Amino acid sequence: MPSAWQSQSGAERGAYTTIAQTERASAELTAHGKETSTETHKHETSEDEHATTPSPEDLLLLPRVADTLPHGAFLVAIVELCERFAYYGLSGPFQNYIANSYQDANGLPGALGLGQSGATAMTNFFQFWCYVTPVFGAIVADQYLGKYATIKWFSVVYMLGIAILFLTSLPWSLERGAAFPGLVVAMVVIGLGTGGIKSNVSPLIAEQVRSTKPFVKTLKSGKRVIVDPEVTMQRCFALFYLCINVGSISAIATTMLESHVGFWSAYLLPLLMFGVGFTVLVKGKKNYVIKPPQGGVIGNCFRALYIAVRNGFDLDKAKPSLQEVGLRKHRIAWDDNFIDELKTALVACKVFLFFPIYWLTFSQMMNNFISQGKPYCMYGLDGG
Repeated sequence: MPSAWQSQSGAERGAYTTIAQTERASAELTAHGKETSTETHKHETSEDEHATTPSPEDLLLLPRVADTLPHGAFLVAIVELCERFAYYGLSGPFQNYIANSYQDANGLPGALGLGQSGATAMTNFFQFWCYVTPVFGAIVADQYLGKYATIKWFSVVYMLGIAILFLTSLPWSLERGAAFPGLVVAMVVIGLGTGGIKSNVSPLIAEQVRSTKPFVKTLKSGKRVIVDPEVTMQRCFALFYLCINVGSISAIATTMLESHVGFWSAYLLPLLMFGVGFTVLVKGKKNYVIKPPQGGVIGNCFRALYIAVRNGFDLDKAKPSLQEVGLRKHRIAWDDNFIDELKTALVACKVFLFFPIYWLTFSQMMNNFISQGKPYCMYGLDGG
């Protein structure tokens, strides 16, 4: 971790960097869509102009504290809270919406009547789709739009998907058979929207932390401390995941609405909440540190893997040192070290082989467990 903070020699506190910044070291960063300047950096560091570089003794003895989080970090966290509120809020009612029939004879809330197995299959597909699309969102951000613009435009797609779900869950739509096609389209659109957001919102909040090197600061009490960028980043992501967990509570509200009002109200609430997050995202743009797209690491990975497949799955064949000069000039955009790091990453990815088992089990809380709980909801209170 420390090497990531010190990778750019001569970096001053206030430079716009992030622990995820592994692309071109010379890439220019932007604030509010404009290039940053030396004057901007001086302005950012003016309040700590008397701060000093910690000595070896300071590093050993002084307590480490977090720097003040910028407003942009709080705004990005609020955006993520609203997005997670929408995601878990609309996912919670899915099982009953799909499994039970509209105006069910047992009084259960429902719309499609596809049964427990059909509902479980569709909800599992939705979760699978939502975890595949972030790859596409990352490519769009890295190569074309940048993180902020990708989040903004994919948020529009996300809201469109929730709007489709809301409109096709109205009683008028349920009576005319629009619920099933509307749900399928909404799942695809929402999954695409969340992919563009999930892959970029955590790197975006990391970019809001501008400290790059530890420094000694004297507090008002006279106590000397080290302001550590790593501690600052930890606090930033503690805030980030706090907002995620708060947003996930929305399923309680939407399932209550599903039961007592109707599915349309359960989907209207996430739509309204996401609208709040989108407003914060757009209105708060001047507070963000925005880094432009810097090329496609993911694209280079796929190209390198393609070369390896064509050469008997030998990844070393993708090294520039083994390519012809003409091929290297026009098709190779990496060095030998990139291939070595890719090989290491592929070995580490073996852990993902166990993820499908975990998520298949975890997802039962959002589908089969809900269906199994129906008899108790119906008969448990009166002893029937």
